[in-house]
Amino acid sequence: MKRRQFCSNLSLGVAGLGLATSCSNSGDGIKTTIQNDGIENKVPAYRKKIKSDFKPGTAIGANDKVVLALIGAGNWGTNLILTVTEINKNVEVKYVCDVDDTRGGRAIAELEKRQNFKPKRVRDMREVFDDKDVDAVIIATPQHWHALAAIWACQAGKDVYVEKSVSFNIREGQKMIEAAMKYERIVQCGMQNRSADFAFSAREYIKSGELGKIVAVNVSGLLDGPVPFNEKEDSKTPDTIDWDMWLGPAPEVPYNVSRNKSNLYYWDYSGGNALGNDAIHQMDLTRFVLNDPGFPSSVYCAGGRYSFEDNREIPDYQITTYDYGSFVMTLQTGQFTPYMSKTNAEIRFGDDFPEWIQNSTKIEIYGTKRKMFVGRMGGGWQVSEKDGLIVAQETGRFPLKAHMENFVDCIRTRQQPNADIIEGHKSTILIHLANLSFRTGKNQLFFSPEYETITNSRKAQNLAIGSYRKGYEIPEIV
Repeated sequence: MKRRQFCSNLSLGVAGLGLATSCSNSGDGIKTTIQNDGIENKVPAYRKKIKSDFKPGTAIGANDKVVLALIGAGNWGTNLILTVTEINKNVEVKYVCDVDDTRGGRAIAELEKRQNFKPKRVRDMREVFDDKDVDAVIIATPQHWHALAAIWACQAGKDVYVEKSVSFNIREGQKMIEAAMKYERIVQCGMQNRSADFAFSAREYIKSGELGKIVAVNVSGLLDGPVPFNEKEDSKTPDTIDWDMWLGPAPEVPYNVSRNKSNLYYWDYSGGNALGNDAIHQMDLTRFVLNDPGFPSSVYCAGGRYSFEDNREIPDYQITTYDYGSFVMTLQTGQFTPYMSKTNAEIRFGDDFPEWIQNSTKIEIYGTKRKMFVGRMGGGWQVSEKDGLIVAQETGRFPLKAHMENFVDCIRTRQQPNADIIEGHKSTILIHLANLSFRTGKNQLFFSPEYETITNSRKAQNLAIGSYRKGYEIPEIV
């Protein structure tokens, strides 16, 4: 869009909210606008720094050893590191890092059997980053640590696998891209559906026009529940955990086992269990099969705590509407539906399809000709016409192994991975926008795709930037 046209449209879009804008060019050549609340918006700096590939001279040969470290050794982190060593040859794990000494034992024991030596257990990830032998790290910490850990890793010359949601706010994702490009590091995001064969074929089917024009998309993230929650009292920090390091960028608070073990129920550490930890998979898969559309122009999220009156900050139900101009997307997330269930293992690793009616993680894509169901993590896809006639379909397989294999291949070849940090950032913004709308009073937020900023809420803009404890800040210059 031309600069003059954009400024005119933006002014009209926010006029009813009492916000005026002006356009200018900053000294660095980056387009900016300044609103009358004093907030300056710039085109994100990372966009001028994106590289399609990295120097081939830094590649590792296919037969050369790749040395890894695991950072965050809970159940999922353990699963990731064991999957990598199971499917890839000449890969070894030198470190298992976790601030909690009670975690990581299973990973260490199994890795010792596989590689005939025990990985070193450490608490502080910076010890891993200081070791020049380590080629790459797998980051499976709580979400509030993802961005800083990934940036530190890039600065130390390590390639990165980082779990979802990849960032804790919009600015963090931008800085992660800058770091990846500056240091030419592979960053694979934990959005495994981008390595699924059925996702590629679904995208090609939609591109063929067989669905017709896409008008509406409904995405589901309704987990089994309700799950009771009883917040514990603050207590003395156990000797087995470095609580200060666990908190990291988050506000300083006394040790609380509920915060430690149930961190997905607190805004300080996550974007929510159903939304930021789970539905991000469906949202990213939706973007992928729709050929990765850009950002929505507005977002509205409503919801609340309806099942239990407890101290959880995260709502147990949210419904979000995203306006993409040419189509509308809705997302339902929550944890109150015992009659909904995820796709089971038999389907994920077999040749059947989910029972779509009560599938908790389905995607419904409505075209002017036909409708498509898509299931994440091995659910496959089906297309139906009038009277439920199935006219096209493809089963799926759980894509974790393919995704981790792609990560190691890219470490060696320096090619961009299937779920690169740019697309990971774009998908994660959808999670941030939903939560920002909810947390700022369930208000509709208008979003500038050009500036990646909210144009009608100072409070939402501040939340999108985030705040950090001293020593754990996201650097302005990465």
